[in-house]
Amino acid sequence: MSIEDLAGITVYPRSKVETDDAGFALVRDEKGKRLVVQGNAAGFDGEEHGGALLCPLSPVNAAVLRERLPWLQPQPLGLKSSAGCGDRLGLATPGHIQAVRSAGNIAPILAQQSMRENARTGRSVQQVLDDAMWGVFQEGWREPWGADADHLKTTADVDLCVAAGYTFYTVDPGDHVDNEAHTAPMEVLVDKVHALPWDGLEDTPDQLHERYLGAEFQVEDLMLVFDEITLARAAAKYGRAIAHTARMYRHLVKAMGGRTFELEVSVDETETPTSPHEHYFVANELRRLGVQWVSLAPRYVGRFEKGVDYIGDLDTFDDDLAQHAAIARVLGPYKLSIHSGSDKFSIYPSFAKYAGNLVHLKTAGTSYLEALRTIASVDPGLFRRILAFALERWEEDRATYHVSADPDKVPGPEETGDAELQAVLEQFDGREVLHVTFGSVLERFGEELLSVLDDNEDAYYSALKVHFERHLAPFVK
Repeated sequence: MSIEDLAGITVYPRSKVETDDAGFALVRDEKGKRLVVQGNAAGFDGEEHGGALLCPLSPVNAAVLRERLPWLQPQPLGLKSSAGCGDRLGLATPGHIQAVRSAGNIAPILAQQSMRENARTGRSVQQVLDDAMWGVFQEGWREPWGADADHLKTTADVDLCVAAGYTFYTVDPGDHVDNEAHTAPMEVLVDKVHALPWDGLEDTPDQLHERYLGAEFQVEDLMLVFDEITLARAAAKYGRAIAHTARMYRHLVKAMGGRTFELEVSVDETETPTSPHEHYFVANELRRLGVQWVSLAPRYVGRFEKGVDYIGDLDTFDDDLAQHAAIARVLGPYKLSIHSGSDKFSIYPSFAKYAGNLVHLKTAGTSYLEALRTIASVDPGLFRRILAFALERWEEDRATYHVSADPDKVPGPEETGDAELQAVLEQFDGREVLHVTFGSVLERFGEELLSVLDDNEDAYYSALKVHFERHLAPFVK
């Protein structure tokens, strides 16, 4: 009997897999999505049904299936252009894959969630990875895909993600960046430099000066020269962050026990831009300390607010980006990572021009906004309640984000007709209000929201596919 002949189920056709001793597929029945195993079902937990085993999408069954079907395991992706597809709901991966499959030539990271986002959604690092894996299985994706343990700040967070099976680790040393050093006078910088953790940096102030002062660093057509104040500012601003990154990297190497992984260094969530001199200093010092990384996210000029386009002068951004890209080629090569990268359509062509294939685009909240777009289309009443609640929560929830929306400019939910509700998601203020309140919304409406999306999954996948094709198109060569 074939899987399609089992009573009461609908098969996701791309998921069907035949091995030497078993058949597998993802199906849907009255209990929702389940795994069907025919033949050798050793290790799986489920119930007999017509000569097959129907299994819940549990962590145990996910782990066994990964062992049986190796392409369901995430892996390092190398220097190929890549895109991180954050998914706060655990439902978006099929839509992400449909977009990647359509765009071509982009390596996807399909499990990506920060600890902050996990806390707000109530999900574990294992659940994030497993949800992505089931989406990979559903879509029959056989190409390499990655899993990003995003914005890690502590070794305890590293250990959780290593145990779950992640392959890409984004270390966020932002708490150790000294933003005051960006404008501090020389006498203050001198004190800050002398107070750095020199043991952790395996360095001394005299050795630092010897390496940089008076030296010329040729970076393609760019010549970088560090005078005393430029060097002091770079060291004071980023010295502790460099030491912290080295500690996290060495802990990660030990925790992985010889397994391959990729590291991203992120200094984007800081108050002040990373100058080309500072980028060179950070990368050069990390390299001296033996840290190996595949991508780096500096704090670019301009504003990268959540879920909206870039805010700033595009010519200034181009000039700055060209220098960062040259540094990444000379000191790596490594990819430049675009954090808060969702919907930054005006600058994607600049990255494609100056960084070429050395780009990692990181998105997160935009997939949640596409979920809300689907809700607005299929259940306008629920969307109105979500929007009204988001406006109530805005002032409190915005505290941990760099956003500038004016909630008074968001169309009122009760004054907006059904046909106009989706337009709220095209408006700057509406997007930001809905974006940053996701945790509160999921706490209040999560079960109902997930149920509606589950009942209308094809509509959600279609919205994601269109939206992500637009994100990916500038990077496809």
